[in-house]
Amino acid sequence: MSDSGPGRAPAEELHGFLRELTRFMLRFSGEGAEGVDRVVRGLARTYGGRAETVLVADGAVLSVTAGVGEGEREGQGRAGGHDGDDGADRADEVHRSDGADRVSRTGEVGGVGWSGVIRGTRRAGEIAGTTGTRRAGGTAGVAGTRRAGGIAGTAGAGKAGGTAGTRTGSGRTGGERTVTSVVSAFPDLPRLDRAFALKEFVERLREERPPLDEAMAGLRRIEAMPGRVPPWARLLGIVLFALGFAPAVQPTWYEIGSTALLAGLVAGLTVLSETRPRLARVLPLLAAALVSLVTLGLLQPGHAHGGPVLIMLPALFFFVPGDLLSAAAAELVGGFLSTGAVRLVYALVLLLQLYVGVLLGVAVTGTPTGALFDTAQDADLSRWVIVGSWAVFTAGLVLAFGVPWRAAGWVTALVFLTLGAQAAGTALIGEVGGTFVAAAALAATADLLARPPGRPPRLVLFLGGFFTLTAGSLGLRALTSLSGGHVLHGFHDLMDFVTVVMTIAVGLLAGAALVPGRAEREFRDAS
Repeated sequence: MSDSGPGRAPAEELHGFLRELTRFMLRFSGEGAEGVDRVVRGLARTYGGRAETVLVADGAVLSVTAGVGEGEREGQGRAGGHDGDDGADRADEVHRSDGADRVSRTGEVGGVGWSGVIRGTRRAGEIAGTTGTRRAGGTAGVAGTRRAGGIAGTAGAGKAGGTAGTRTGSGRTGGERTVTSVVSAFPDLPRLDRAFALKEFVERLREERPPLDEAMAGLRRIEAMPGRVPPWARLLGIVLFALGFAPAVQPTWYEIGSTALLAGLVAGLTVLSETRPRLARVLPLLAAALVSLVTLGLLQPGHAHGGPVLIMLPALFFFVPGDLLSAAAAELVGGFLSTGAVRLVYALVLLLQLYVGVLLGVAVTGTPTGALFDTAQDADLSRWVIVGSWAVFTAGLVLAFGVPWRAAGWVTALVFLTLGAQAAGTALIGEVGGTFVAAAALAATADLLARPPGRPPRLVLFLGGFFTLTAGSLGLRALTSLSGGHVLHGFHDLMDFVTVVMTIAVGLLAGAALVPGRAEREFRDAS
């Protein structure tokens, strides 16, 4: 059996794979700290090792402990071109005297002193022990004990090329080594087909435990897989996404018509930015400025059509970070302070980009800031049109985020479950209670439905229902109302925003607590 096969994988190889997996999950999976940690720990056990992670939203410290590979068993002592003896015993260097040998060595390597003491007791050709301590080029520490020609343990700590490593060992056959490194990846979720493929990939690893080189190749194939949705379909998806949401802002035909125009402009800019990374970094700002310019300069909605910000919101909803804000609050409440704090800051930066973009349109068109009110127009859409608009919204989400069509039914069901739970809860215990009930029901249902093999990942099931709770749009409305001088109205919106974000966060935690924890046996230990 090879070291990379179904048995205990060598530490360096297992660490390399888990490092790439962690980076991939940070970037594409949309999982929070708990989800990434669970998968990385579980797969480490599957391959006969142990893993620990300390995560933030865009990075992680990964520590992997596993066996020593065949090529390492005779000792590793080269760090930056310097030689060291990892406890390798040589018959021509050791002299027996009453069954005990002592050799002391002292030298200088690259200006760094090192010393080693080798103690051995040989009985019938058996070497009982070798111990050494070295420092070479900033890499410190390897210790080992050998019995009957085997290596019982290897220990060390090092830093090489910005990657930190800590090694400890106490094993009977082949020993153990711990390797630690820092992983960094910026979250990017325009395509949920990667998250879908990742769940299937992890399930295969858990059940079949293929060699690590094969697993690494599979992970790279997922990362390089071409998009399933062509640019024109993604453009259509963003427009449908906005159109489906528009009646939730103002249930009027004018809102739908203006959204079709504005969302088309935003969708074109978004698709254009996919091949221009520099443009993508400030896309929310540019989109908000464009929507503000067209709304205030061309459409010029009067009081009869509702406030201009309400006209802008559906077209900008694709960028509103309500999901990030509530996820950040949930992680902070759940004790993942680093991850929650980073997500919260990033979400606020995105929200401020939208806010500044709207103000740029105000400045260019010469519109008084006092015009930024958000009084809604009376409804002129039937209830069935409003209900049907959420199906349009879901179709747009599937196209805009690259969700595989086989998951469309699941996503639609969770969207309407959330809406139903929110409506029922609001009727019984008020708006805040309805939001809490909807968030809890969504979290519990998505978690349970995502567990069986072959089902969509939790993020894919969860995202559509989460968007219906519309926390982020309240934040943008609050900022624009305050900048327009509508202080009382702005602070009212701001308080609603804070209340909704925290209600969703606590509801998500309550929903997660209602379902049984994921069993450790999800991932098999290596035999």
